Amino acid sequence: MSQRARLLLTAALVVALASTAACTAGSSAAPGSAGPPGGKPNLVLVLTDDLSTNLLPYLPHVQDLAKTGTSFANYTVTDSLCCPSRSSLFTGMMPHDTGVFTNGGQDGGYGVFHGRGDDKSTYATSLQQAGYRTAMMGKYLNGYQPKTDGVPPGWNEWDVAGNGYGEFNYDLNENGTVKHYGKKPEDYLVDVMAGKAAQFVSGSAAAHTPFAIELATFAPHGPYTPAPRDADAFPGLTAPRGPAFDTLPSAAPSWLASRTPLTDAEKQSIDKDFRKRAQAVQSVDKMIGTVEDALDKAGVRGNTDLVFTSDNGYHMGEYRLTPGKQTAFDTDVHVPLVVSGPGVKSGATVSQPAENVDLRPTFEALAGAATPAEVDGESLVPLLNGTSPPAWRTVGLVEHHGPDFDQADPDKPTKHSGNPSTYEAIRSTTYTYVEYKDGTKEYYDRSTDPQELHNTAAQLPADKAQQLHDTLQAMISCHGATACRH
Repeated sequence: MSQRARLLLTAALVVALASTAACTAGSSAAPGSAGPPGGKPNLVLVLTDDLSTNLLPYLPHVQDLAKTGTSFANYTVTDSLCCPSRSSLFTGMMPHDTGVFTNGGQDGGYGVFHGRGDDKSTYATSLQQAGYRTAMMGKYLNGYQPKTDGVPPGWNEWDVAGNGYGEFNYDLNENGTVKHYGKKPEDYLVDVMAGKAAQFVSGSAAAHTPFAIELATFAPHGPYTPAPRDADAFPGLTAPRGPAFDTLPSAAPSWLASRTPLTDAEKQSIDKDFRKRAQAVQSVDKMIGTVEDALDKAGVRGNTDLVFTSDNGYHMGEYRLTPGKQTAFDTDVHVPLVVSGPGVKSGATVSQPAENVDLRPTFEALAGAATPAEVDGESLVPLLNGTSPPAWRTVGLVEHHGPDFDQADPDKPTKHSGNPSTYEAIRSTTYTYVEYKDGTKEYYDRSTDPQELHNTAAQLPADKAQQLHDTLQAMISCHGATACRH
């Protein structure tokens, strides 16, 4: 079997795993338990940047995590953009509560996050108060400057870069001291993070202290820089060409409707970029293996939850768009979430809607820490243990401010990559509904139209249209888990 055939077969298996209803495989702990018997679990969060679901076939360690743990088939980010999404993950709050809607300016970036005091209440502050040693490594928030910005509350270990997108020639704030890394192969940022994480695991285990690590990579964000050892991987690999590739949806919104078919040059560029992204995530996969080896060596692997996800997805040719994000399509807002560890059901897939706001209360529940009342998310622990909570939300919320013309934004859309105006959206297990600031609406019935190619908003019965509008309006004004659930 050829390399490409093997990859396609792997991709089919991954997709099947991500879309199957919760299965009945066994668990490593009693049902309903929040972690290992007799102790607090360690936590390792691997947060990638711009990783879309179509890159999962190139991550064998993540596939292994899915076999031993639980995958979420309907995990949504609160915005398909770095800073709003990461702010929601840290705080457990929607953008309308964090105040972070973009990567910079008056409504986003590190400046708003820090200026509003969002960094004073995060999963890190909660876990530190619960006796955990905490570590943040890699990418923090857009606008953070290693040379001038300090270490936020809640972190015992802080190894964070500013502009690390190129993986070389970056500054790293190492617990308040700035160190420059150059062009040598050993300076490759993901590898540096892997080494520091292994040291942190060893030190924490020796101190018999529970720990939590966030490994936030810049990979595979553009310029899609692979480690030198992976620069020739996957020769001839091309981007997937599903039904949405180079196809406009019916009744497309105005920001998209005039997009012309992709040119041959654009398709060739997309193929090259996809191949580089597949190469870039090889270092992420190796990092996961390095951390797992460190956990094994320290004797704490069985007492550690590993979480893999992304801050947002990425489109590459779908809907005639060149590489980018920020849309409400599944390519951009629906990302992987895989969790493996003690008490987590093996080989299971959860179908209930989950969001990045749920990670903070999940980590707090695992650590035995209280979750503040202002948190909008809810703990995923019951779902991880294989039980269905009696009450759970039916939709996830997406809040986006646009269009983005910020020249300083590394995520500023290129001419044909898609630059939506301000919108809010809700995503259920079967549909996506979008309302733009100018009154334009989109509705995709993903049960019959999984590629989101038929916008049927104009054909909705009046009562259903009103119900969708009312649900969306309630979501964008909710505060706290109970209100946001209903």
